[in-house]
Amino acid sequence: MKNSPEILFFDDFTDPHLNRNFWNTQITGEIFNQELQAYVDSPETISISQEEPHSRGVLVLQAHYRPGFRTPQGTALDFISGRIHTRKKVTFRYARVSARLKLPLLPGAWSAFWALGADGAWPACGEIDIMEAVGEADWVSAAAHGPNYSGEAGLVNKKYFPSSHSLADWHIYTAECAPDSLTFFVDDELIYRITRPMVTFFGDWAFDSEKYLILNLALGGTYPFKTNGIKAPYYGLPAESLQFLQRQPIRFLADWVKITSL
Repeated sequence: MKNSPEILFFDDFTDPHLNRNFWNTQITGEIFNQELQAYVDSPETISISQEEPHSRGVLVLQAHYRPGFRTPQGTALDFISGRIHTRKKVTFRYARVSARLKLPLLPGAWSAFWALGADGAWPACGEIDIMEAVGEADWVSAAAHGPNYSGEAGLVNKKYFPSSHSLADWHIYTAECAPDSLTFFVDDELIYRITRPMVTFFGDWAFDSEKYLILNLALGGTYPFKTNGIKAPYYGLPAESLQFLQRQPIRFLADWVKITSL
């Protein structure tokens, strides 16, 4: 009989503040993917809230309109947001990685739950996108990137929600990272499987090393732009989304994050 999976890591955000033994916060340096936001370590952008019903605590990553905000390097950006990761604190090699998430329903809001190889430069380190969304109600995507299958050449698939659901509802997003496959689920529904032969057709399999987790909320940038084609008022962020953000922030919520053995 197969043993029950072992819980290797679990955070349900019941502490009043982000647990810095598990999580690092990102502060924007170099800008990637033509994104519009600066990542800052602030209660405005990263906090724990007890306001969600039936929950003892949720992580809140919040994006705000802040025209003229300057990064430590002097780059001017008009938005701020939050990004956290577990590099050098919580890593895994082969495991089942899950999170219960609620995403902002706003075109151009680029939410992501993903993993990067802990060593080496991208894309050779390997990237596993357990969940990405750009604020459209009816879909999320899963993907993998590595040498010769990165960026627009990445292996990617979408999960489309029925009309009774959307990404603004709570869903559990999962990736099973095995020696010869990456398998993706939404609410335990299989949505995509990437096998070692699928990857090595293009380049080296990049997923045998230690990996760490990332949660972030970006605005605009390449992935939203290639979906909506919006160039103005901001790259990948339409006017109606800007108008909303000028009135109030948007939030990406995490109820829990878990890593278990396969």
